Amino acid sequence: MNQPVLKVSKLRKSFGNDLVLQDISFDVPEHTATVFIGASGSGKSTLLRCINLLDSIDDGVINLDGQDISATEVNPDAVRQKLGMVFQSFNLFPHMTVLENITLAPIKVQQVVKDAAVAEAFNLLERFGLKDKAHQYPDRLSGGQQQRLAIIRSIARHPLLLLLDEITSALDPVLVNEVLSTVRDLKGEGMTMVLATHEMGFAKQVANEVCYLHNGKILEWGEPEQLLEAPKRSETQEFIRRVHAAGRL
Repeated sequence: MNQPVLKVSKLRKSFGNDLVLQDISFDVPEHTATVFIGASGSGKSTLLRCINLLDSIDDGVINLDGQDISATEVNPDAVRQKLGMVFQSFNLFPHMTVLENITLAPIKVQQVVKDAAVAEAFNLLERFGLKDKAHQYPDRLSGGQQQRLAIIRSIARHPLLLLLDEITSALDPVLVNEVLSTVRDLKGEGMTMVLATHEMGFAKQVANEVCYLHNGKILEWGEPEQLLEAPKRSETQEFIRRVHAAGRL
């Protein structure tokens, strides 16, 4: 059996006396999407930041493609070259055009020849409906277009794993679907992903496994149909009830 792309074992993380993540363990096989759900403050964003080595961990092991990336001697910048991460805020470079935002890392960090990086960027922009925006600056794009650009910028680096942190939370509801459609396309193409989301309907569509985080613990996990429609834990049942009441599922 192939080793998982990502294997997290007994991860713990505190901020001062506040224990944010408690003994988190899960595997992400290649070409699958693992989706984390839970209330705000449950630890979803912190978990993704720990995987991307933006936050240090207190205990546990994070393995990426068989390498222990949580070891103290590991170079975080080298690890991040294998990861793509898209944040709630778009984090685009406002002084660079759309094309320059996409090609910066491949050219400067991965030493890709400029002509090849530009050609691939145009292919991605065409695929995701932004080719006509290539020479515009991010502030001329809608929120949905900016978030799609952020996703394109991440996948242009050919990451082993794509991390998506509440990527629709800053968007107007009418723009959410165009971003989620981009992620669905990536899933269909075999991208390996870990997502944190409040969009339960989307989680149901894209996830191979859904994990419910509550007070920093994975309380329940399973296939989306089972967990979102017939959760076993009372805490998960209450969360799903509130999601239904809010019209999010």
